[in-house]
Order: sequence, then C-alpha cells, then structure tokens
Amino acid sequence: MTGTPNLNEYTTAEHALKYLARADRIPHRTEGESVLLELIPRNVQRILALGKGDDRLLALLRIDRRDTNGVALDFSPIMLNAARERFRGDNKVQVIEHNLDEPLPNLGRFDVVVSSFAIHHCADERKRALYSEICGALAPGGIFCNLEHVASATAKLHRRFLRALGITEADEDPSNKLLSLETQLKWLREIGFEDVDCHWKWLELALFGGMKKRWQEQA
Repeated sequence: MTGTPNLNEYTTAEHALKYLARADRIPHRTEGESVLLELIPRNVQRILALGKGDDRLLALLRIDRRDTNGVALDFSPIMLNAARERFRGDNKVQVIEHNLDEPLPNLGRFDVVVSSFAIHHCADERKRALYSEICGALAPGGIFCNLEHVASATAKLHRRFLRALGITEADEDPSNKLLSLETQLKWLREIGFEDVDCHWKWLELALFGGMKKRWQEQA
C-alpha cells in the first residue's frame, strides 16, 4: 500500500514512540537481522546506518566489531534522542540529524552501508537516487544491506501480511511508500552494484543489497 505523498509521520513524537514500542515485536525481524550480521565482515572499519529507530542494527553490528566506527543518520528528534542515549559514552559512534528525502551529506567513504525499515518512507524517485548516493558513499568492494518493507505482489498477499501483524488497513502507516522487491533489485544492478540479491524474505519484509565494484573490476 502506498502512502500519502510527502507525508512522514515520524516527524511526530507520538508516531516515533509507537514505532519504538513495537519494533521488537515485528515478526521474524530478528531472522532478517541475523542474516544481515552474517553478511558483514568482522574487520570493517566504517559503517553508515540510515535510520530509523534507536539504531539497534548498528548496535548489533558493533557487538562483534568493537573497533568499527559508526555513523547513524535520522531526522526524527525522538529517534535521534533514542540513538544518542543508546550510544552514550561511545566515541566511535556519531549520530547525525539528516532527512533521507535530502541528498546524503559528504561523510567520506564507508565499508558498509545498512538501512533498517527506513527507505520505504521515501518516494520512489528518491529511493533510486538514494541508492546511487549509497553506491557513491561506499569504498570499492563495500557492501550495502537493506532490511526493508517491500510491496506484496498482490492485494491478497498484502492482506495476509497485515493479518500476520495483527492489524488492519486502517492501522497501516500512512507514510509507507512500498515498492516491489524486483524493481529495487533491478535498480541496484543498473546503478552498478554487483552480486545483487535478496538474502532473506518473509512476506513483505526483505533483506537485499549488493556490493560496490572493486577498482580493478571497473577498469
């Protein structure tokens, strides 16, 4: 289900707090996160995490990567406060206010870019542009992993997903702008990512991404 254009309810404290309260109850979420953790090497130096929430994904990644430097981006004051509280006293993590509807700031190169249930709030045109910016932010051989909410192939499958969540269409986030997984995989390949694939999927939840080509392979 696509949401209202240019509407993102995470600007409101009420909506942000509701998300944080139910984040751990998203069915099978930890399965997707577990697969993502397996895909990221232990020796990476810099990770960029693109909203939202209290950046639990970045925190999970750094459990076995304590020397890794992390940068977390979000635009919701509630989400930013939650992330800053999570990483309080950790000088290897920087939390920066940024709206993904705007071009990514120049923060240098990263070995890994991850996102968790955030990019589906961007308009489709912005999604594709953001994927290009992510490719530009990655070092050669860098990895992009997106744990995301994607569109169902049919209305029947969408209703099945809602039932699995225990909600109705009236409960859906009006800022959702869902897009098919196939379209997004196609975009990543066109942009220049290699080894593009869907690594895990449950109904409308999917983990997908790719690797930025190494210099020698681009010559």
